[in-house]
Amino acid sequence: MEKRLLGDGLEVSAIGLGCMGFSHAYGVATERAEAVRTMREAFDMGYTMFDTAECYTGVFTDGSVSYNEELVGEALHDMRDKVQIATKFGVHHEGRTVVADSRLAEIRRAVEGSLMRLGTDYIDLYYQHRIDPAVPAEAVAETVAELIAEGKVLHWGISEATEDYLRRANSVCPVACVQNRFSMMIHKHETLFPVLEELGVGFVAFSPLANGILTGAYDANSTFAADDYRGAMPQYAAGAYERNAELFAYLGQLGKEKDATPAQISLVWMLAKKPYIVPIPGSRKAIRLRENAAAAQVKLTGEEVARIDAALAALPMSDVFGGSPVKRAE
Repeated sequence: MEKRLLGDGLEVSAIGLGCMGFSHAYGVATERAEAVRTMREAFDMGYTMFDTAECYTGVFTDGSVSYNEELVGEALHDMRDKVQIATKFGVHHEGRTVVADSRLAEIRRAVEGSLMRLGTDYIDLYYQHRIDPAVPAEAVAETVAELIAEGKVLHWGISEATEDYLRRANSVCPVACVQNRFSMMIHKHETLFPVLEELGVGFVAFSPLANGILTGAYDANSTFAADDYRGAMPQYAAGAYERNAELFAYLGQLGKEKDATPAQISLVWMLAKKPYIVPIPGSRKAIRLRENAAAAQVKLTGEEVARIDAALAALPMSDVFGGSPVKRAE
């Protein structure tokens, strides 16, 4: 797979693997051996960037806890120098509410736990998972700079970053990339692109397939288990499939023109927009990982991207999941 540079020289595969779904948010956790095997297959396909987080936990069928970082660490331990592991600090969950906590002592606690679970002595890319309004950006950046000086972290980023927060954090410790929600159905963060180019910061796109709805694998009759977040997402709600019918038809048309699947069109669209965008679709199935990886081989010209952008602006679409509610730690 082709490589891309994020920020100050972090080289990663053009498409990364979001590992969250193996443990968190999409029903019962994938059994350990299967998850490990699938991640290793992803490496063989060309993926080198693997994205996880301290807070990605779930439950195996036997009732034991699935720690996503442990799965990633086990899968990649013997190819550690050939991959880039991204993980995150500053979040825990209370039910489906995200609790933001970037107190400086909490960052220190979190990094040690992540290193232990990953079975490594350094983290390639360490994200602040959500902005904590009670802790200044400068203080977070200074603490991360200390971790970089200690060799525990090589690069850092901010998830769900705003322009002001990014500028303040970057002034203290250069930021390699932001990781924001981005897809054909939600692209408000394009307003950040000029700032990223000014500062030399990359963009990692999470939920690039709008939590799977842009893959073409679901229809109006699709249902989800009670512990699967997708069951409560607006793009899967009653009537949403019909509201998105023109979008799905348009993706199908583009796919025929490029001999590509809807998911591949969705991914190559953002790859073609900017050379510093790296999408990290998540899947638990090797066949989907192979399909996503092959998107990097599909090509769109600048003119084609502009035409797609114009079409997307005119197409009717349902609401789309924009993230769980966030509150400050008490």
